[in-house]
Amino acid sequence: MQAKKRYLLVSVVAGLLFLIYLWGLQIGELQQQPYHYPQIPQYHQNHQQDYQYNYYQRQDVYQSQPLPQRLPSRPARHWPELIELLEPYLEGGEQEEDSPQLHHQHTSPHERRAIRDNIYKNKRCRMETCFDFSRCQSGFRVYIYPPQRGDEISETYQKILSSIRESRFHTTDPSQACLFILAVDTLDRDQLSSLYVQNVRSRIHSLPTWNDGRNHLIFNLYSGTWPDYTEDLGFEVGQSMLAKASADVVNFRPNFDISIPLFSKDHPLKGGSTGYLALNDASPSRKYQLVFKGKRYLTGIGSETRNALYHIHNGEDVILLTTCKHGKDWEKHKDSRCDRDNEDYSKFDYQELLHNSSFCLVPRGRRLGSFRFLEALQAACIPVILSNGWELPFSEVIDWRKAAIIGDEKLLLQVPSITRSVGRDRILALRQQIQFLWDAYFSSVAKIVLTTLEILQDRVESHVTRNHLLWNFLPGGLFTLPQFSTDPAQFPFYYAILGRSPSQQFTAVIHTVTPLQSQISPVVKLIIAVAKSKFCAQIVVLWNCDKPIPPQNKWPSTSVPLTVIEGHTKTMSSRFFPHDIITTDAVLSLDEDSVLSTNEVDFAFIVWQSFPERIVGYPARSHYWDSSRSRWGYTSKWTNDYSMVLTGAAFYHRYYHYLFTHYIPASLLTMVDHMANCEDILMNFLVSAITKQPPIKVTQKKQYKETMMGQGSKASRWADPDHFTQRQTCMNAFSRWLGFMPLLHSQMRLDPVLFRDQVSILRKKYRDIERL
Repeated sequence: MQAKKRYLLVSVVAGLLFLIYLWGLQIGELQQQPYHYPQIPQYHQNHQQDYQYNYYQRQDVYQSQPLPQRLPSRPARHWPELIELLEPYLEGGEQEEDSPQLHHQHTSPHERRAIRDNIYKNKRCRMETCFDFSRCQSGFRVYIYPPQRGDEISETYQKILSSIRESRFHTTDPSQACLFILAVDTLDRDQLSSLYVQNVRSRIHSLPTWNDGRNHLIFNLYSGTWPDYTEDLGFEVGQSMLAKASADVVNFRPNFDISIPLFSKDHPLKGGSTGYLALNDASPSRKYQLVFKGKRYLTGIGSETRNALYHIHNGEDVILLTTCKHGKDWEKHKDSRCDRDNEDYSKFDYQELLHNSSFCLVPRGRRLGSFRFLEALQAACIPVILSNGWELPFSEVIDWRKAAIIGDEKLLLQVPSITRSVGRDRILALRQQIQFLWDAYFSSVAKIVLTTLEILQDRVESHVTRNHLLWNFLPGGLFTLPQFSTDPAQFPFYYAILGRSPSQQFTAVIHTVTPLQSQISPVVKLIIAVAKSKFCAQIVVLWNCDKPIPPQNKWPSTSVPLTVIEGHTKTMSSRFFPHDIITTDAVLSLDEDSVLSTNEVDFAFIVWQSFPERIVGYPARSHYWDSSRSRWGYTSKWTNDYSMVLTGAAFYHRYYHYLFTHYIPASLLTMVDHMANCEDILMNFLVSAITKQPPIKVTQKKQYKETMMGQGSKASRWADPDHFTQRQTCMNAFSRWLGFMPLLHSQMRLDPVLFRDQVSILRKKYRDIERL
């Protein structure tokens, strides 16, 4: 028995020693050759159902967390670093690079909440609590800090600052400023970007008037960085307002911050490309129903929606194209769909899709905003927005329900049926509204910046604010100044919408620059002819002559009030000053040497009542492009078309007096006054830029010529040999101001019924016109 026991004991001990030896060999092998999971990228991409995606609504990010997998029986270990395995993919204009400080897993909800709370310490800021209205006693003036030595400002931020400097709000005196703009470039706050500016916090906190950001506006296009793209700007905004792209509704402070669109560095400073919907393009039918062409992200934030687009792509009228061919080493990490997607992607031209589709999908990218948004607006393609939590641009004033379809990322499969349910009339209305919004607010950097400033001015001067009608109907909020009136009925653009008509009388304003010689002077004859009009309410003589105003007995007696007022500055631009004495909607602007009969005045006024937003009159001129000199030219030759009606004998709405005085930059008004010329051209530029239509010429009147007045020794400015040279210069200066040429040619002329017809003169209403 003892021998058996000794044998069993030796066997057990030997077995244990052998097991210990084998276990030691295994440990040594594992230490020398760490285990690599087979084809991790392919596994991760092709087995996404094995991952749980938790949607955090407050941060609008997706966080991937590994769950227990059906893996070989191995000792537990951490997953390899995903940064080394998966290449991140970004929107154009964004870039990512490997960086030691960024080699980490996605931040936790608690960490993101801490980041957000640190940035938005003044989350409850509103105009009433975080804005000092006492600084705005001198009006809404905007001051830009001078750049510091070594400041590097991007081209895009230069455009923003330039737009502010050229606006009517700019001031160079900080003591007069209501709002302050940083000279530090804060547009790109992605730490991986080459445009990221260091030490912003210390630089802005050293500003003498920073005051925790009060009355400051900060512009930003890109915030946060890979992988989570939180709204981290790298510094505390304090009580400053943010004009921010890709704004998240959770962090957005209503009626304090402003959501702006994401635009590229190539977005034009002024003017901008016109939209693609022509005024006579009434057909809402297009070849495609819904289109999209853009990047597809294989993983990370913004990937889920774009990864699922192939489910609703049918290759016929729903064309949704994505590509994984972007970023570094894309081929190493492509999934099973990449090759087919890339092949389909190259078959279609993006511009052709945009211009031939009724709807354009605008899914979120890495951030909530996307360049696709502005591209859709310009193409008059109805945007279908799939970006949950995105505060749409200028949503404070723009009613996007009239211009876009707001979808839900979670209901992607319903998008095609939603677009097909929209009727043809509704499609046309949406496209027309899109085109209006593009032209009014988004086609250039200047318009985006001015819209931002106008919204802020409405907040500051809350007693004179635009209502939603002024913002959402032609010509838009930038051209309807509430300081003139807050009543839409006082503007010439809304009579049809409101079912109103302009007043039935006019005020004649006669611009006089020469002394009154006698009772047979041309200005006296003109006063008598105009006063006989049954529509004339009063005559105002604007005395811009160097001589004193003649006594009352020198002026003719009339049946309507005759008032002689002295110009404020006796300059050419002062003829369009909005004098309080002018109360009628219509203004008949006249030069003192104009020759008009009462019939001509009556007929032109009747025509104007049908076109109250346009200039209606007699003397017509035209512009042309001089290709030999690469500039615009001005001509007074009699041709079959025209693009201007001079204000020497023309009707227009009195609102244009206010707009001319308060909207046009002071530098242009100074130029006009210095030359004593071009004020009529500038008025035509202004009205055509607003209405997008040409003026209207009434019955041809060849008696109106640019000749010497022949009174005294003082000759008319038309006889000055430099007159036409100056007008050529003006044409080009005015077009540079707007960034485009607003004048449009027209061949339409309105004549009285039976004009020149071979019938009895007794059958004609305006008989005197044919006798001239």
